[in-house]
Amino acid sequence: MKFKIMHETKHRMRIHVVQKKMTYAQADTLLYFLHNEKQILSVKVYERTGDAVVEYMGERNTLLQLLKNFRYENVEVPAGLIENSGRELNAGYREKLIQKVVFRYAAKWLLPYSVRAGLITLKSIQYFKHGIASLRKRKIEVPVLDATAIGVSILRNDINTASSIMFLLGIGELLEEWTHKKSVDDLARSMSLNVGKVWALRGGQEILTPAADILAGDHVVVHMGNVIPFDGSVAEGDAMVNQASLTGESVPVHRTQGSSVYAGTIVEEGEITIQVREVGGSSRFEKIVTMIEESEKLKSNLEGKAEHLADRLVPYTLAGTVLTYLVTGNVTKALSVLMVDFSCALKLAMPISVLSAIREANLYDLTVKGGKYMEAVADADTIVFDKTGTLTKAKPTVAAIIPFNGENPDEMLRIAACLEEHFPHSMAKAVVNAAKKKKLLHEEMHSKVEYLVAHGISSAIDEKRAVIGSCHFVFEDEKCRIPEGEEDKFESLPQEYSHLYLAIDGQLSAVICIEDPLREEAAAVVNSLRRAGLTKLVMMTGDSERTAAAIAKKVGVDEYYSEVLPEDKAGFVEREKKQGRKVIMIGDGINDSPALSAADAGIAISDGAEIAREIADITVGADDLYQIVTLKVLSDSLMRRIRKNYRMIVGVNAVLILLGIGGMIQPATSALLHNSSTLLIGLKSMQNLLD
Repeated sequence: MKFKIMHETKHRMRIHVVQKKMTYAQADTLLYFLHNEKQILSVKVYERTGDAVVEYMGERNTLLQLLKNFRYENVEVPAGLIENSGRELNAGYREKLIQKVVFRYAAKWLLPYSVRAGLITLKSIQYFKHGIASLRKRKIEVPVLDATAIGVSILRNDINTASSIMFLLGIGELLEEWTHKKSVDDLARSMSLNVGKVWALRGGQEILTPAADILAGDHVVVHMGNVIPFDGSVAEGDAMVNQASLTGESVPVHRTQGSSVYAGTIVEEGEITIQVREVGGSSRFEKIVTMIEESEKLKSNLEGKAEHLADRLVPYTLAGTVLTYLVTGNVTKALSVLMVDFSCALKLAMPISVLSAIREANLYDLTVKGGKYMEAVADADTIVFDKTGTLTKAKPTVAAIIPFNGENPDEMLRIAACLEEHFPHSMAKAVVNAAKKKKLLHEEMHSKVEYLVAHGISSAIDEKRAVIGSCHFVFEDEKCRIPEGEEDKFESLPQEYSHLYLAIDGQLSAVICIEDPLREEAAAVVNSLRRAGLTKLVMMTGDSERTAAAIAKKVGVDEYYSEVLPEDKAGFVEREKKQGRKVIMIGDGINDSPALSAADAGIAISDGAEIAREIADITVGADDLYQIVTLKVLSDSLMRRIRKNYRMIVGVNAVLILLGIGGMIQPATSALLHNSSTLLIGLKSMQNLLD
C-alpha cells in the first residue's frame, strides 16, 4: 500500500492512503487488519479523507513495513463484518444532517419570501396529518402540540417561526434516529455470533471443524448447552431449543426431525444434527436488530415513566396556552407558552441517554441487552457470584492425574478430554488443554455423549460405560466403586484441589485434580461493589464446604453456600426477590442459567457456556472482574443523567413559559430557545458517562 505520513509524534502517526477514493469496505478492511496486529494500540480510519490515525508500540520501522505490505485483497475479513460495520450508516446520517442545514439556510438567503412561505406551508401539511391522526385516536399528544404551534404561526403569517419549529423538530428527529440506529447496530454486533469451531458430521464421525469451512448442506451436531451456529433444519435428534435471543419467547420450543432452527438459538435439552441452510453472517445480525428494535427490553422503567409523563404534559401545555390568552388577551403571550413543549425534550433525551450508555458499555467489553438491565444494576442491593470461572480464574489447570485400578495417567487424561470437549466449561477446558499440552490425540472413540447438568458426563467406550463428573454423580448416582485395596489412596487425595472423577465399567479409573486459583482482583472487586452500594454479597458453588469456606474467606463475601445444584441457585434468587431485594446474578456455566434467568439482572462471563451468555441480560469480558464495577458505575451514572435531564428540562421550560407570559420574549424566540435547549440536552446525553 502506498501512503504518506501527514503528521507524527512519538508512537502516534497519521497517514494518508494514496488512492483515488477509499470505499467503506476498504476502510473497514484496513481497520480490521490494523486492529488485529499486536503492536497497534488504537486505530481510526476516515474513508472521506482516506486517512488513518494509528497509535502503536514498538519500533516505527516495523509499523511502516506493516503498512507497506498491506493489500486489501489479502485480508480475510469475517463474514458480515463489512456489511454491518455501521460506517456507511454513520456517513449517510452525516450527509442528511449537512443537507438539512445547508438547504434551510440556502432557502432563507436565496429564495423570495413568497416562494419560501409556500414551501413551508406545504411542508407543514405532514405535521397537521400527524396531529389529526393523534386526535382521531382520542389522544392529545406531542403531534397535536407540534401541529398547533406550526399552524398558529402560519395563520399569523409568522413564517420564520413556523420554519424554525419545523427545522429544529427535523434535526431532533434525525439525531434521535441516528443515535438509536447506531446504538442498536452496535448492540447487535456485540450480540452477533462469534463461533470459531463446530462439530461437523463426516463419515459418521463428529469432527471439530472451523465454522468458516462449513458449507450449505453440511451436517453439524449441536450438543446440549451449545449455540446453534447456522440457520438450518433438524436432520436427526430431538431437543428443546431456547429462542429467546431472537423471538423473546421465554419457554423453550420442541424441535425434532424436519423442524427449522436458527443461528444464535440454544439447545437447552437433548441433542440435534442440523442440515445447514445458510452460512452467511448478515442474517443473524438482521434478526437481532429486528428483535432489539421491537423489544421493550430497551426501555428502563425510569425512561418509560418519563415518556409517559411527556404525553400527559401535552394537554396541560395546551390548557396553559388557552388560559394565558383568556387572562391576558394577548395572542403573542399565549403563543410563547404554546411554543414550549416539555414532552419534546423528555422524549428525545431519555432514549438517547439509555442507548448511548449501552453503546458506551460496549467500549468496556460489556454487552447490555436493554436499558432496564442497567437500571436493575443501579438499583440492586444483592449480588450472587458463582465461584468456578467467576471468582476463580477463567482458566483453571490440571494439577495432577491420580490413576486407579492400574490405569495409565496419560490414557485417562486422553479419555477425559475426549468426553469433556463436547461440553465447554472452565473445568472441561482445563482437561482438554492439559491433553493438548501433552500432545495426547483424542479422536472420537465413544458412543453418544450425555450431559447431566451440575453432575457430569456419561458415554460408552468399547461397550463399557464411562462417566466423568462430581463425587456425588460418580459414586451415588452411578453407583461406581473404588477399586479394592485403593481406599487409602482415595482418602489421601490432595484437598487443596477440586476433583473430577473418571470411572469406567463401574470402577474408579482416575481422579483429575484441578487447580482453580482465585482471581487476583476478586477481593478488591467485592470490596468495590460493597462501597458502590451493594449490601449483600453472596457466593454459591457446587464445591465442597471446605473449598467454599476457604474461597469465601479470601474474597470477603457476606454469605456463601456450598454443594448447591442449579435449582438451589435459582431458588435463592427467587427468595431474595420475594423479600423485596433487587438481585444481580453472575455466572459462566450451564448450571448457572436458571439463576441468571431468575435474577433482575443476569450477568454472564464471556468465555463461559453459550447458553449462559444467551440467557444472561449482560455479558462481561472474562479477563478482569473490575468490568462489573465499571458496569455498576456506568449504570449509576446513567440513572443520575436521566434524573438530571428531567430536572433540567422541567426547569428550563418553566422559565421559558414564565418569560413568555411576562411578555419578555416573543414566540419565535421562545420556540428557538426551547428547541435549542432540547437539542443541547439531547447532544449532551450522547456524551460518554465516564469521560
